[in-house]
Amino acid sequence: MAFEHTVENDDDGIRLDRWFKRHCPGFPHSMLEKCLRKGQVRVDGKKALANARIMAGQVITYPDMVQEAVQAPKPKKTVSENDLAEIRKWVIYRDSNLIVINKPHGLAVQGGTKITKSVDGLLDGLMFDAKVRPKLVHRLDRDTSGVLVLGRSSKAAAHLAKGFLGKDIEKVYLALVVGLPQPLNGKINLPLSKADMSPGYERMGVDEEEGKVAITEYRVLDSLARKYALVELKPITGRMHQLRVHMEAIGCPIVGDPKYGSHSNNASGLGVSDSLHLHARRIIIPAFGGEKKVDISAPLPPHMQKSFKALGIDIPK
Repeated sequence: MAFEHTVENDDDGIRLDRWFKRHCPGFPHSMLEKCLRKGQVRVDGKKALANARIMAGQVITYPDMVQEAVQAPKPKKTVSENDLAEIRKWVIYRDSNLIVINKPHGLAVQGGTKITKSVDGLLDGLMFDAKVRPKLVHRLDRDTSGVLVLGRSSKAAAHLAKGFLGKDIEKVYLALVVGLPQPLNGKINLPLSKADMSPGYERMGVDEEEGKVAITEYRVLDSLARKYALVELKPITGRMHQLRVHMEAIGCPIVGDPKYGSHSNNASGLGVSDSLHLHARRIIIPAFGGEKKVDISAPLPPHMQKSFKALGIDIPK
């Protein structure tokens, strides 16, 4: 017995083997290759290769052994009304291709050990008029707040992910740091590698010999008696913890960073929060898919607003 499935818009442009991985997760890739060689799996009635790109509207035919191998779907987790209302308040931009949210400080992007709430776990609440949940295309550290981009389809997500890997998408961060960087603007070019990847305590470090290229542009926007500075950061590359490591490396760690320079970040006596002061302030995404260029800024989190007022540093508009 043969089964047929019409490719939907959300799967337009993906590889055939990716389609099977997504819709038939219990079907081994080796078995798929064997079925393709024998012509038991076809696209629009024709033999195909595993790496063939499929299009919406095409019909995939496959034998009953595939259907039998499909894993039973996991029970769908529902989003509570309170969580639904909360996550929709985070939306600062939406079009047919993407959604941009202002991720709160302290919220993990993805779930994991001891993480009971994450952005990924709430994405069903951001489907709006679409039939599929939005997809993560990049990450922010748990304690970093600000702009987080979601693709509204697989095709849009793939396009956005490619843009983040390259230099097509521009990201701008704001950080409150200890000390005053010298010079007041410049470029940090220090390669990074994994220094400690213990479960629950991943840490990066500067590694001139074997580290991967990591480049950050910075500019001081305001300062207080050379003790604290508001710095604009633009990551040219996207290494793990890059901005945090780079600022520590030049002797100006980010205030409230427990991994990189926390010993010199204690300013609670001045009314400054102990939380990490790193905020993904702005993102610029070139136009694609018929939409205009996206240039979105996210408001600062409450703890950073409070700290800036306590130090007398102007809050950026």
